Amino acid sequence: MSASQPAARRTVLKGAAAIAGAVGGGAALAACSTEGNSGSGSPAVPAAPVELGAVSEVPVGGSKLFREKKLVVSCPAEGRYTAFSAQCTHAGCVLDKIDEGEGNCPCHGSRFDVTTGKVLRGPATDPLPAVPVRAEGGKLIAG
Repeated sequence: MSASQPAARRTVLKGAAAIAGAVGGGAALAACSTEGNSGSGSPAVPAAPVELGAVSEVPVGGSKLFREKKLVVSCPAEGRYTAFSAQCTHAGCVLDKIDEGEGNCPCHGSRFDVTTGKVLRGPATDPLPAVPVRAEGGKLIAG
């Protein structure tokens, strides 16, 4: 075996490792995809008014996730409502649940205060966008 043969073998192995790393990195990026979690390409806030349901669905002092509409609504006091996009500001996944006043992003674990939209835990750094909401005829209307 010549001295140049081990060097050539190392070069090939380094190249193979670089290719494997690139493929693995692509798989990792694919794992961050929001496909199936966010309705890719749809806006974080409604462009037109959206009926969410009866005002009674959001109890005073509580919150409700309207996942299919990508909105979270809170009722801090009788007749007062706040709403935020339920689409995570990190990668666009839709929050999957509310636990003790915190909205959870199932993709990367970001947590948001559903009464203020504030980020409680990253990787998200931006708060959830506020959405106008009102009670009208016993129904909640957002947007």
